[in-house]
Amino acid sequence: MTVTTLKELATALGLELRGSRSAASTVIEGLAALATAGPGQLSFYNNPRYHADLCSTRAAAVILRPEDAADCPATCLLSSNPYLSYAQASQLFDSRPHEPVTIHAAAHVDPSALVGAGVSIAANVVVGAGVSIGAGTVIGANCVIGPDCRIGAGCLLYPNVTLYHAVVLGERCIVHSAAVVGSDGFGFAKSGNRYIKIAQLGAVVIGNDVEIGAGSSIDRGALEDTVIEDGVKIDNQVQIAHNVRIGSNTVICGCCGIAGSSSIGKNCTIAGGVGVINHVNICDDVTVTAMSLVNQDISEPGVYSSGTGIDATGNWRRNIVRFRQLDEMWRRLLRLEKHKHNLS
Repeated sequence: MTVTTLKELATALGLELRGSRSAASTVIEGLAALATAGPGQLSFYNNPRYHADLCSTRAAAVILRPEDAADCPATCLLSSNPYLSYAQASQLFDSRPHEPVTIHAAAHVDPSALVGAGVSIAANVVVGAGVSIGAGTVIGANCVIGPDCRIGAGCLLYPNVTLYHAVVLGERCIVHSAAVVGSDGFGFAKSGNRYIKIAQLGAVVIGNDVEIGAGSSIDRGALEDTVIEDGVKIDNQVQIAHNVRIGSNTVICGCCGIAGSSSIGKNCTIAGGVGVINHVNICDDVTVTAMSLVNQDISEPGVYSSGTGIDATGNWRRNIVRFRQLDEMWRRLLRLEKHKHNLS
């Protein structure tokens, strides 16, 4: 990292530095939480829940909003969006090792593959026939890139990623370890007591600036392509089935399951453990809260939930029984109201 002092850091992030004149030359060695930061470390404040930590922090400097600066005992870097500024600062301190720009002797690259300038291919990587890899892309050890895949410039594939045939990956994408892209969709036709596999003839097309978490799977389409648009962020252990379409800048959190031929709009947030059944359409700007089941279309932006909140087991069991009785209770209420009306 070339940025070393608070003044240089403030300049790099476009933030106003508020503190003593000598504070500008303070050397910053890394980032830490408010409660644990010490001299030489930078922190940030964005959530009132951590106000006590802000008031007692020993950080060299804190990124925060101007209105919170009076409560901070450290030098301040003023930001209208401290969490975004923290994200930008974290990139300056990223200690991830850089792979050498080379094709490892233990990698197998098909002679027909087109490899751009500055590409790094680690040991035991297999690159199939007809593949194209954009400039500056890094492919970690043991990755398998199937035939006719297209990978854009500036991508990062961590070790043990598998791309099946004809997968398209845009520019600046990040795919974490054990992710599988382009596996067969789950399609079978029943013949008597047997199931006949339906060949999955589509592909997977992924846009620019997409991140796919560790252990996630994205199935290829049955007839048309599975499509992940620009800027989508997919967490770990997410299952995206065949023919699904995810709109740009949507976030899908860990352990979600998106069933086949569903569509999720742009700028959505699908929280952890959500299930979306097949052929459901979710419009733009929707948030679905954790552990919800989406079993019908959502056509209006907003926040949606399903299920029941956690409770003591005894209470929960009694209430589940009452949920099952709701329909009969409603019918009884209608009968009572009708009877009351007749009496009056």
